[in-house]
Amino acid sequence: MSDSLQPAGEPPVADAPGSPVAEAPGSPVADAPGSLAALRLRTPARILAGRAGASYRTPTLLQLRQDHAAARDAVEAEVDLTRDLSEELVRRFGLFEVRTRAAGKGQYLMRPDLGRQLCDEARQTLTEHCPAGADLQVVIGDGLSAAAVVAQVPGLLPLLEAQVTRRGWRFGRAFFVRYCRVGVLNDVGELLDPAVVVLLIGERPGLATAESLSAYMAYRPRAGHTDAQRNLISNIHARGIRLDEAAWRVAALAERMRSAQASGVRVKEDLSALPLRDLPPSEGSRSRD
Repeated sequence: MSDSLQPAGEPPVADAPGSPVAEAPGSPVADAPGSLAALRLRTPARILAGRAGASYRTPTLLQLRQDHAAARDAVEAEVDLTRDLSEELVRRFGLFEVRTRAAGKGQYLMRPDLGRQLCDEARQTLTEHCPAGADLQVVIGDGLSAAAVVAQVPGLLPLLEAQVTRRGWRFGRAFFVRYCRVGVLNDVGELLDPAVVVLLIGERPGLATAESLSAYMAYRPRAGHTDAQRNLISNIHARGIRLDEAAWRVAALAERMRSAQASGVRVKEDLSALPLRDLPPSEGSRSRD
């Protein structure tokens, strides 16, 4: 949400309780506990920011520019597996990198179709290094936010492995796809034939956060499949869906997919069983196509 400017002719919002605006009967500030600052802490949106003449106040403008810069950096940055995900995580899961047909970041941004197809070398590498027929195959894609991958994947991947192990499923060897779009799920399904593919991919960043991760899921994806055959768990970040909750939801949804032998519009999440009270605090949380 962008900063809210008051209409011309109205007094600026005051920052302190006791002001005419803050004390107006029925106003959101009057009905909120504590000060205006406490109200703002309830949301990352820039609300009740006030103005200086016809312009944003300096702190609001600086924060807006900072958040915009973070969003641009998230899109333009490149992921380095060892540097960003840690050498220990790479070694533990045997992570390795493949690429799509996009030759670079510029082409990836201008040609989304190339990001939906694995290059020939990637197809050969996956065939050689990833066992086929896994019950759940995790794919990590940079997508439109490298920052989201760096912030969320180190904590989420071990939690997903634990959920899969608890169910007695085969956990496919995870790998990273550079210049990745959601449609790459179809190539992975064709090559490795897992029951369920989970693509952890950086969401398009906004001004509230640049670290939001999505989990796109599909049951036995194949060439020609569209979003109608996929499910999505989005907003995985510190102020959104917690990592432990995300791992539970991915595993529970995968279980429903396997039972129905389908995904997408034919399969819906059942959040009534979400054990929020039993889940431990998220670990490693630093905090689309």
